[in-house]
Amino acid sequence: MTADESSDANVLRSKRDATRYQILVQIAERQPAVSQQEVADAIGITSQAVSDYLQDLIKQGFVQKHGRGRYEVTKEGVDWLISHTSRLEEYVTHVSEEVIGQVEIETALAASEVEEGQAVSLSMHDGTLHATPGTTGSATAVAVTDATANTDVGVTDFEGVLDYELGNVTIVSLPRVDDGGSRVADTDRVATLADDHDLLAVAGTEALAAASAAGREPDLRFGTANAVREAATRGLDVLLLVVESDLAGHTDRLREDNVSYEIVDAAE
Repeated sequence: MTADESSDANVLRSKRDATRYQILVQIAERQPAVSQQEVADAIGITSQAVSDYLQDLIKQGFVQKHGRGRYEVTKEGVDWLISHTSRLEEYVTHVSEEVIGQVEIETALAASEVEEGQAVSLSMHDGTLHATPGTTGSATAVAVTDATANTDVGVTDFEGVLDYELGNVTIVSLPRVDDGGSRVADTDRVATLADDHDLLAVAGTEALAAASAAGREPDLRFGTANAVREAATRGLDVLLLVVESDLAGHTDRLREDNVSYEIVDAAE
């Protein structure tokens, strides 16, 4: 994804910008006579909130007030709308062509022999999507390939909701080597935590050393933010040992994807 696509026009990442975008569109549609209550009803916020946003938009020069209930989107406001609309169009195109297009056919592990065209039930086990012949599950699909038990099978035409719980991430932050590194970690505590989780991920050499000192081999040797997030969203509980300088990158990504996490103290 390009830098422009990843920003999703900030308007999707920021609730405030999304609301400003909607209000500007509503004003442009109704100007010059603009009812704050009609705008509020159209976008699902209070009239007072619309008033507060309008004051801010006027200060920013995006909206000009000509009298009571009379507003107009300025050239600056139109330019802001155009730039964000353009980014939204790029983002929608990316989702339609690259994301949705890629997941029209998903890969699952066949629980038993499956034939092309057969209806299957989907379930999540140990972080892997499984397909079982029949339609007794909460989520179903249709196989697009033949498969024997424990081999990969393509599935499409999804219906229902996959019933499983997201995993949790427990984070142990370690200082850099010049501040103690792995030597400050309580190795017994790390070992206990590792045994209580499905996966052990390490990010940084200090983290790898702490896992080794605890007698545990990491499942994810290079525990990137994407890898940890992916494991958790597939229902696996992850223990992440991470160097404190890399901590924010992980927590930011987990918050963005609504993955539950906690930071624990494993210092001696």
